Amino acid sequence: MLKNSKKGFTLIELLVVIAIIGILSSVVLASLNSARNKGNDAAVKSNLANQRAEAEIFYDAGATYEGVCATTGTNVIGDGVTAAAIAGGGTYTAGDTVDATASAAACHDSASGWAAVSPLRGGGGYCVDSTGASKSVVITALDTDNDITCD
Repeated sequence: MLKNSKKGFTLIELLVVIAIIGILSSVVLASLNSARNKGNDAAVKSNLANQRAEAEIFYDAGATYEGVCATTGTNVIGDGVTAAAIAGGGTYTAGDTVDATASAAACHDSASGWAAVSPLRGGGGYCVDSTGASKSVVITALDTDNDITCD
């Protein structure tokens, strides 16, 4: 009496297991991408919020905010705005006539105030200004020359 006993998995069983693993990995990767975007958005907010203290040091030194958005000089905030823009997937070019877009941050200054906005990877933008405002905004919040508030 011969017993024909095969041990192992059938091809169908292996394909089902591979399909289940593929579905689970796609769910994990989608969640990971969302978490990565939220992390980048947190970096944008942190970078911009930190620039407020730097701008106040700049003001204390010269009693004006004029020039605070530059990328070169002492106690200027341009480098922080650049870091925020990169975290948000954009760029930053210093200048009061540069408008914020979905791919570019902006920082405007005058003698009496300043405002900076950077794109967020999750959509929209984040703005901080010399009045203490720190909030999510539409990315075109600084759309006119010398606009120095987040409103």
